[in-house]
Amino acid sequence: MIQSRNSHEDPPTGRNAPRDLPVVGQMSRRTAVKGVAAAAGLGALGLATAPMIEKTAQLSVEEFLQQHFKELTDADKQTIFERLEQEAKEKYGATVEIGDFPALEGVRYGYAINLSLCNGNGKCMEACHKENNHDRATEQSYIRVFEMAAGSTNFGLGTTHFDHAVPQKDKYYLPMQCFQCDNPPCVSVCPVEATWQEKDGIVVVDYNWCIGCRYCMAACPYHARRFNWKPAEIPAEEVNPDQGYLSNRIRPVGVVEKCHFCLHRTRVGKLPACLEACPTGARIFGNLLDPNSTVRWVLANKRCFTIKEELGTKPMMFYFFD
Repeated sequence: MIQSRNSHEDPPTGRNAPRDLPVVGQMSRRTAVKGVAAAAGLGALGLATAPMIEKTAQLSVEEFLQQHFKELTDADKQTIFERLEQEAKEKYGATVEIGDFPALEGVRYGYAINLSLCNGNGKCMEACHKENNHDRATEQSYIRVFEMAAGSTNFGLGTTHFDHAVPQKDKYYLPMQCFQCDNPPCVSVCPVEATWQEKDGIVVVDYNWCIGCRYCMAACPYHARRFNWKPAEIPAEEVNPDQGYLSNRIRPVGVVEKCHFCLHRTRVGKLPACLEACPTGARIFGNLLDPNSTVRWVLANKRCFTIKEELGTKPMMFYFFD
């Protein structure tokens, strides 16, 4: 269900202030993997957990003993980044540079999309696919574009599978990706705290800590997470060399991945790849804490709405029609 937001309300950033980061709990990744492996012979559970068991079997000693990202020192991170860069060279023949891009102070990122301008061309999906080093064979993307019947908000009647010319008469197009919720249900269900919300609102994943249980996928009401079933196949010349450890580095098999608002770009003053690729100007991105930002102007002057607002997830992606 889609509910509207009164354009005269204050922007949601005041009451949706970023929360403190969660503290890594007592449950370790190794404990969870051992527990899952012990139960793997139980029929359907064994089938469901096979990818994570396969991933564990392929881990090197260094990877298996690696600490949670928030526990790593700068020296630890540099060692890990160098190892991953060498792996990219060996597996893909590509020279890449992996970095850490910490959240900025005084920033809460938000996205607004003008549905009067979006025409379903899919350039945002293509840009996401390339920017984030997705597997070329499956044409994966963190973005889905729904073709919706005009006047309807029933997603059961919409479709993401269309290959005809766009836009179609009596249709409108609604892109969806991770909404970087201020109350993200995906975070609270992770048994090993491999995913968390940072102070700028972006929900990230430590892909080397994720055990692939997919609880976060089940908890997300927006179907914004993707399970990585197979090693990514990317030609060396197509690998994006500018990578962030918590964003677009080539992910290992058997983990759940998601949109991160291109944090390796946005945290250094650039725009998300999907926004730069949009030919119609439908996408608006910025700092919700900045009263002079364009996204704040949109929230103050347009009749914006969020999706499934009644669930209390407090999504930070807003939609409006001119």
